[in-house]
Amino acid sequence: MFIDSHCHLDHPALAARLADVLVSARAVGVERFIIPGVTPEKWSEIARLASTTEGVSAAFGLHPMFADRYDDRMLDELAGYAADARAIGEIGLDYALDEVSRNAQKTAFRGQLRLAVRMGLPVIIHCRRAFEDLMQILREEHVREVGGVMHAYSGSAEMARIFIGENLLISFSGTITYRNAVKGPLVASRVALEHLLLETDSPDLAPEPYRGKVNEPAFLLETARMVAAVKGVEVEEVARVTTSNAERLFRIG
Repeated sequence: MFIDSHCHLDHPALAARLADVLVSARAVGVERFIIPGVTPEKWSEIARLASTTEGVSAAFGLHPMFADRYDDRMLDELAGYAADARAIGEIGLDYALDEVSRNAQKTAFRGQLRLAVRMGLPVIIHCRRAFEDLMQILREEHVREVGGVMHAYSGSAEMARIFIGENLLISFSGTITYRNAVKGPLVASRVALEHLLLETDSPDLAPEPYRGKVNEPAFLLETARMVAAVKGVEVEEVARVTTSNAERLFRIG
């Protein structure tokens, strides 16, 4: 059994055919799904899916691309949804974004981290080109107390070890399967399975041989196969360990 630890099943590209998407996923052993929130407008839909769809769990957060919408009222609303959440996320820093200031991103990130620590919830973290600042904030906000996951990890093996030391797991998406991928497979080979999760980030980041198509949880198997290949283990072992990791982090099972 696999757990897709990060899939946007509320996205129109998937929600419009959700029943078929879930049937295809379960046919290859993907039985559970974590839906992260990115904007307040979608939180209610995610909550509905988690309460009505077998195997689906919810997380709620404000993505850094929307950080300029952060305020106390939004944080209070997030706290209400978080009472029924498995995590706070996806949240983080994205310095590839030009339209949202870094200060706004840091403010939103810190506020949501503090909420997560206060509520005892793990965090789902998005990070692009901001690893040093992100690590500093994680330490200052004591995220080690609740743990979390570096979603669709794109950093180095050395940085991965630092995140692991802060009680964070490392998650791989379909990008690890790309023909020109170097960093992802290298990191996967150097990080123990006990610190890894699998995700699709669907509908984005479709793996080979589906690259360019709408991604979906069924394609998680391709990522699992790549992780198994670079680690020299069977796919069943990858499924067993990463599922156990996800169950422990998100307190499901």
